[in-house]
Amino acid sequence: MSEATPFPKFIVDNMLGSLARWLRMMGYDTVYDKSLEDAGIAKVARSESRSILTRDKELSKEPGAFLLVDVDLDAQLKAIATKFGLKFHEELIRCSTCNGELVDLPKEQAKGKVPEGAHTANEKFWRCSKCEKAYWKGAHWLGINERLKKLGLA
Repeated sequence: MSEATPFPKFIVDNMLGSLARWLRMMGYDTVYDKSLEDAGIAKVARSESRSILTRDKELSKEPGAFLLVDVDLDAQLKAIATKFGLKFHEELIRCSTCNGELVDLPKEQAKGKVPEGAHTANEKFWRCSKCEKAYWKGAHWLGINERLKKLGLA
């Protein structure tokens, strides 16, 4: 992305939890809070300069909102990528659970926090700066990359 275009941040409505996880895995700061009603989503969007991603026609009337008409996750990802110019940013992956930033986790500190097989098979680990969840490039990593490549996002 060019310097003139800020890296987009999102907030998604409660119908788009899977989309939030995928946007986070792509490196995009994405708020997903099932307890927020439309007014709360709009307030967070305004106060944090976030674009609203929604399947709700009423909420889509908010400034900066983008209505997703398709229920298919791949179609949603493609529509958002087209609208906002998104690509996969491996170095910016966020926690898929809580949206926290990932920080390096030394291998010796990962022991006991990840399955033994994952610890043995990998040299690089990360942890969420918020919820402390540990991450590594396991078998699931290939599936994530393949899906993003298939969609033209990686």
